[in-house]
This record gives sequence, structure tokens and C-alpha cells, in this order.
Amino acid sequence: MSSISMIGLGNVARVLADRALAGGNTVEIIGRDQAKAKEVAAALGGATVGTAGTAPAGDIVVLAVPYAGAAAVVRDYGDVLSGKIIVDITNPVAPDLRGLVVPDDSSGAQEIAKAAPYDAYVVKAFNTVFSHVLAAGPADDRPLDVFIAGDDVQAKVRVSAFVESLGLRPWDTGELFMARALENVGLLELGLMNHSVKHTHFSLGITLLG
Repeated sequence: MSSISMIGLGNVARVLADRALAGGNTVEIIGRDQAKAKEVAAALGGATVGTAGTAPAGDIVVLAVPYAGAAAVVRDYGDVLSGKIIVDITNPVAPDLRGLVVPDDSSGAQEIAKAAPYDAYVVKAFNTVFSHVLAAGPADDRPLDVFIAGDDVQAKVRVSAFVESLGLRPWDTGELFMARALENVGLLELGLMNHSVKHTHFSLGITLLG
């Protein structure tokens, strides 16, 4: 099992932390509002509380904050993230839903990687699963698929093991540049929500034929 530090106190952070605990992982909750972090940890049961800005206890650090402030959070932590696996779950979608708010030759995950220490390992994951779908878990005995991307093979192996501990199915899509494709999948899901599906009670995944 994995040692997880969750930076963020929102819905996705809480859902991932809850599933992580249920999967036998150790979980640390970190937020700038220490009182709220303690409330979240207490509600989850079994999670510890860290201090924002100090070295996270977990080997895997889940960056569960809005994309707009994600790189700044990583810069603020600085060298204490050295050697850590940083899981970026953000979607850098423009407010008008017409594109991504990152350079054309980059992705949110790559921009976050630029802010991280040189020896940290950024892995994109979880950005294509809505939080309430993640909370509900698999439907009709079909596992939820989690697409990941990253430059370090061993970091992806460890993130994949973490994904599996949540009862989910990891799919390695390649190096970190593939994060842009995954972020466009997040944008695609919002397009489906607005134009055809009309709700967010769905997930995108892989069906193997034959």
C-alpha cells in the first residue's frame, strides 16, 4: 500500500482520501486552513493532519487544488517535494470551455512539473473522473478507468498500484506530454455534459474487444 499526502480540502481530495483509506493506504490531509484540515481528517477517520508548507509525509503527494494556483503551491513547497511523486489531478480548462489555459505546446501537468524540484516526479491522473462518480465507485461490475501519464516509469508503476488499491483500473498513456491529451478529455467530458449527456453521471473508459 502507499503513503499518501493530500494537498487540498475540496470534494475530490475528500473522495480520494476516503477511498485511499478504504484501500489500506495511509493518508495525510494538508490544507492552508488547519482547522478545516482537522475537520476533514476527523470526518474521514484514520487520516492524519499535516502542516501546509512543510515536508509532506507521503511518498505520493496528490495535488488536489484548482489549476489556477497549482504551480504556485508546488513552488511554495519547493525542495521539500524532492524525491516525491506529485500526482496532478487538475483540468486547466478555460472559463468559456473553449480550450485550455496553457501554452499550445504544453499541458497543465507540464507547467506544474516546471515548478517542481528537478528530482520530483509529476504524474497526471484522475482528471477524467468526476468526483461523485469516483465516490460511487464502479457500476455494473465494470471498473472505473484512470488514465495516467508521466516521464518516470517507476513513478507510474507506483501510481498505478495506488489506483488499483482504490478498486480502479489504471491505464498508462505514455510520457508526460500525453497529459495535454488527457486534459482535452476532461474538456470533452464537459462538452458531453453540456450538449448531449446533460449530466455528469458518466465516465469514459476502455472496452477491450476480443
